[in-house]
Amino acid sequence: MAARARPLLLSINPRHSSSIPVVAPFHRKSPLKSRPFAAKMAASGAEGGAPFPAKVIDSHLHVWASPAEAADKYPYFPGQEPTLPGDVDFLLQSMDEACVDGALIVQPINHKFDHSLVTSVLKKYPTKFVGCCLANPAEDGSGIEKLEQLVLKDGYRAVRFNPYLWPSGQKMTNEVGKALFSKAGELGIPVGFMCMKGLNLHISEIEELCKEFPSTVVLLDHLAFCKPPLNDEESRTFSELLRLSRYPQVYVKFSALFRVSRMPFPYLDLSDLLSKLITHFGANRILWGSDFPFVVPECGYKGAKDAVSLIAKQVPLASSELEWIMGRTVMKLFPNGWI
Repeated sequence: MAARARPLLLSINPRHSSSIPVVAPFHRKSPLKSRPFAAKMAASGAEGGAPFPAKVIDSHLHVWASPAEAADKYPYFPGQEPTLPGDVDFLLQSMDEACVDGALIVQPINHKFDHSLVTSVLKKYPTKFVGCCLANPAEDGSGIEKLEQLVLKDGYRAVRFNPYLWPSGQKMTNEVGKALFSKAGELGIPVGFMCMKGLNLHISEIEELCKEFPSTVVLLDHLAFCKPPLNDEESRTFSELLRLSRYPQVYVKFSALFRVSRMPFPYLDLSDLLSKLITHFGANRILWGSDFPFVVPECGYKGAKDAVSLIAKQVPLASSELEWIMGRTVMKLFPNGWI
């Protein structure tokens, strides 16, 4: 007999406070001449600010146990055994070769709700990595307390909503979903949305949560899985993404470019999408991410970083805009994350 779901005890306050600042959009005003990527690294801060540390921070990658680690201490979730290497030693080597200074590690589905491997990495490299845990939308509401533990005890600073983990027929706007989203805002952590099957399937849920809980910051993974549109339906979906810019708490990850481009490396068909995203959101609400290790067989980890500078030349971007995308935005969202 299935266990009876216990009632949720959390009271939801849509006007809770958040420690994450809502950043005014740094909008583009006119086309700008492109500059070499090296010039970006030496550029001073945008909007007349003081020079910003020229750190490159990857806002989206994964790490999982090696086969030996999985056999010894950190088992994979049954049926989710990885087909690619994604251990921390491989990650550190890749980051070093690409001159990437730090990263936000997103809990992988390969370990599902067992965060012990990622937690061990965060504790071993506290100035290199920040953690994003995976929300557990179990109907009994137990995931709410677990989220609080992961943040307050283990130091996670973001949480991912995977809508395909919700119980069958349930939406992210159900009682548990709203409680998790509210709790994230209360804890001052962003919520990342993975809309792998299409933004159009989840746009109404995201908008409802943004309206009801305006203090909870939102990260849309991988351009919300919007590809360069080829038809009216895809154009409407991309327009819906752009319209989410009216919610100041919404940020977009310019990540996993190989997943959303229709072209091979360096994915230059994304230049128009990036230009429109910057026009609507501002560069300081856009974050670069690689989607390591999935990106490795596609273009290599260094290629994931280099593609952005090549796309930037097509737009073209100012060096200060590129600086926001490559690190300033994520460092603003997670202050003191990479010292």
